[in-house]
Amino acid sequence: MRYSKLTFFWVILCFCCSYAFNNIYGQQHKDSITALKEIVISKNVFKELIPVQTLQGGELKRLNSYSVADALRFFSGVKIKDYGGLGGLKTIDVRNMGTHHVGVFYNGLAVSNAQNGVVDLGKFSLDNIEAVQLYNGQRSTIFQSAKEYASASTIYIQSKKPVFESGKDLNLSAKYKLGSIQMVNPSVRLEYKVNPFVSTSFSSEYVYSNGVYKFRQKRFNSNGTVAYDTIGHRKNSDITAYRVENNWFGLHDNNKWQANLYYYQSDRGLPSAIIKKSDITLATENSYERQRDKNVMLQGEWTNTSSEFYNLLVKGKFAYDYTQFLSRKTVDFEGEEVTYNPQFDNTFFQQNWYLSATNLFYITPIWQASFSADIDYAKLNATRLGQGTPFSFPTRYTYYLSVATSLDFGKVKAEANMLGTFTDEKVKYNYQAPNRSVFTPSIFVSYQPFQNEQLIVHAFYKHIFRLPTFNDLYYTQVGTANLKPEYAKQFNIGINYHTHFSSNYLRSLNFAVEGYYANITDKIIASPTSTMMRWMMTNLGKVESKGIETRVNSTFDIAKEVSVDVNVNYEYTIAKDLSVTPFGKTSYYGDQIPYAPWHSGSATASVNYKNWSLNYSFIYVGKRYNGNKNNIKKNEIQPWYTHDIALQKSFVWKDYRFKTSVELNNLANQYYEVVTNFPMPGRNILVILSFDL
Repeated sequence: MRYSKLTFFWVILCFCCSYAFNNIYGQQHKDSITALKEIVISKNVFKELIPVQTLQGGELKRLNSYSVADALRFFSGVKIKDYGGLGGLKTIDVRNMGTHHVGVFYNGLAVSNAQNGVVDLGKFSLDNIEAVQLYNGQRSTIFQSAKEYASASTIYIQSKKPVFESGKDLNLSAKYKLGSIQMVNPSVRLEYKVNPFVSTSFSSEYVYSNGVYKFRQKRFNSNGTVAYDTIGHRKNSDITAYRVENNWFGLHDNNKWQANLYYYQSDRGLPSAIIKKSDITLATENSYERQRDKNVMLQGEWTNTSSEFYNLLVKGKFAYDYTQFLSRKTVDFEGEEVTYNPQFDNTFFQQNWYLSATNLFYITPIWQASFSADIDYAKLNATRLGQGTPFSFPTRYTYYLSVATSLDFGKVKAEANMLGTFTDEKVKYNYQAPNRSVFTPSIFVSYQPFQNEQLIVHAFYKHIFRLPTFNDLYYTQVGTANLKPEYAKQFNIGINYHTHFSSNYLRSLNFAVEGYYANITDKIIASPTSTMMRWMMTNLGKVESKGIETRVNSTFDIAKEVSVDVNVNYEYTIAKDLSVTPFGKTSYYGDQIPYAPWHSGSATASVNYKNWSLNYSFIYVGKRYNGNKNNIKKNEIQPWYTHDIALQKSFVWKDYRFKTSVELNNLANQYYEVVTNFPMPGRNILVILSFDL
């Protein structure tokens, strides 16, 4: 409790300093309106210290993507684990560091899940998204909350902000998607200008799919011969989901704020792995496992820039997550009824409260410093029908304190920060929860050798860790309370070049090369004991990852009113499992870790002519190995690639704007798996009709 009291004191002090500086400096410059406006404008001119990968506006609309997870596939260094269909879980891994090391932020605040630490990106539809950004390391600004320093990589999702034409106070748009796999997806968005300083938007969406699609599965023996090659239909992959959002935006003088209300509800099937035994396909046709979700997020942030010496950023959030897992799974195999899972009905209720204050100080024209203090409270309750073992009912207070500074010498820019993380945990049964205190530093540097050339050399080092989740620590059949946090170290160096041309054909060119090295110690791994119903969580693992990422973006004018945008990404990576047990090196020591390909890449091309747009996208993932770890032929997963194409047409009728789109995904009808035994859909079509008023 010593750290808790100390941290609470610093948080109170932080808010008091915020109030004091705001009043002192805010009042000092009320009579200097012209100078104040000039200062605000200069602050808006910002160059990224570390390059960011961004998809926004028209780029998002041109991609054959339904959810944020689909769009992120086109970023270099990103691996999406997709369990198939609209209802399948979709998680992200950046540079092979693991899903838990990727922070996901929606409208500036973290999307958290203390239960298992995994954010399902399939829940975020692109219909209400303005931009998606990926930062390796962290954002290139010290004016951010302390929690934003706590991840190895960060994803920022920004919902659409209302934009009104002159004389308009109301915008209305509707979209209807109809696709194969019995997919129906209508959505509507309403924007209203309350007054010159405040606007609001309302967005809602419905999604349905029966989840039935054809698949082909091919497996090999240890000697490389074909074990079987079968065709079937995926079942129990249906989904019915609703999403409702209400966002408010305010901007007046030196105050900017936004508030968001987000609600999501879904009922989906949980398809099991496809496993072939003899002449019968098991675990898919008769599987009956369901998951029901209800997620509520109420959050907001306020920024005050009334002083040229001091800025204040305050954020707050409440989230409530309801998840129910239901299983009645029995399979009839060779005339005998076998129960693979006991009947269960588990419901989990998670609450999360979060409050943050960030203070930015302009010490000199080239030197800035910030201090941030965050409080994060998470609580997990559960009802576990039919199971006699008690649940631990954990609660966790996490306090984040960060001190950061930045220097701008013109050609050389640098940032450094120190993050302190303190936890205070309590449980009801079985465990004595440990308290933890960890300090992790980071430093970022960029150099622009030629003032008139957009060539930038940059590098960073970051030391971070992740806490074990409630699942890791407190699940009765899994949890181990003595687990240590995972520690990760990242090193990165890169070159970024950007230029514009006066040529009649080539207009712009962006080129980037990134080299990185990362290792994780005390990696949390799961090992089976005498029974598969009970696992042991231990800190035995170590992973070492290194690789090269390249990105090329260019724009051409090939004829009058005809433009072409081309984007190409490629990554080569080596990710070794260096785990050592108390008995020595493992049999897979030095092997490539599961699901990490050596080669991967993507490409997109868009041809635009007047109101027509033809878009093509390609994704390639090379050879990799499944979760059995040993790099042998039997565990090998074949490379896969997809070709997607879309034709879009915009037109105006009276005062109404319409847009139609026809998308053909997986054009080559390739049967492939992102996760072993979870086949993905083959060729499928999607028709979209949009309407704007």
